[in-house]
Amino acid sequence: MKHNWMKRQQAMGYLFIAPNMIGVILFFFVPALFSLVISFTDWKFTSHEANFMGFDNYRRLFTDEVFYVSLKNTLLFLGAVPISIALAFLVALALNRSVYLKSLLRAMYFLPYITSGVAVAFVWMLLFDSKQGPINHLLRSLGVTNPPGWFSTAETPMYAFDLIWIWFLLGYNMIIFLTALQEVPRELLEAAKIDGAGPVRIVRSVVVPLVSPTTFFLLVTGFITTIKTFGIIEAITHGGPGTSSHILSLFVYKTAFRYYEMGYASAISWVLFLIMIMITVLQWYGQKRWVHY
Repeated sequence: MKHNWMKRQQAMGYLFIAPNMIGVILFFFVPALFSLVISFTDWKFTSHEANFMGFDNYRRLFTDEVFYVSLKNTLLFLGAVPISIALAFLVALALNRSVYLKSLLRAMYFLPYITSGVAVAFVWMLLFDSKQGPINHLLRSLGVTNPPGWFSTAETPMYAFDLIWIWFLLGYNMIIFLTALQEVPRELLEAAKIDGAGPVRIVRSVVVPLVSPTTFFLLVTGFITTIKTFGIIEAITHGGPGTSSHILSLFVYKTAFRYYEMGYASAISWVLFLIMIMITVLQWYGQKRWVHY
């Protein structure tokens, strides 16, 4: 009797997860497998023929100068993630205390994260305008005679995108840190004060280790989100000037939907996937040294 009851419970559980599993299989595993297959072909979106090419797409990729420019820019773009996390932690520490209009400030910091990416892109495009933008106007007023061209020169667009992305992620990271800070036991903070620890020492020796799982979570999700993002870059510079703001995800998009080289785009996407896996694995093994559960 008990055995039959357990079987019914298992069947009910499988029934509940079936819609989600079907969605994952249909919209993730099947397309991923399809893209892996066509990465070994010369299939173009405008053609009905696909000829097997072996590893030619991958050999082409590793001799493509745009790939290395995109890889360098992607790594530079990923640098915005830890900076945003560090700043978000400091903001969360401040807003976790008794601050005037604390709820309003939290909402203001979080608002950019739920705002349309295209709208955010155009606002920042105006702010970073090299001639009439408020940012360069401020730099000139501070004595900078030759402020950066930002999006109009090949040397500086990725630094501007890093600043935008730090600002964009700040609110989300801050909200997650606030939740973690509210779970820090007050007894430990009081004990540290009794032992004579100052505010900086308490944060460094008590708070930071206790919120390290949250920091690790934000690093992993932040890197994955960032490595897939290209909408802001496409809206502002389209990867330019030249290829100076190309990143790998934008490289995949342009190759697939502008040049219609689906086989080559699939090869790029699989290399991007492997890079994402490598970064995640490195973080997973590295977290054993600094994450405290």
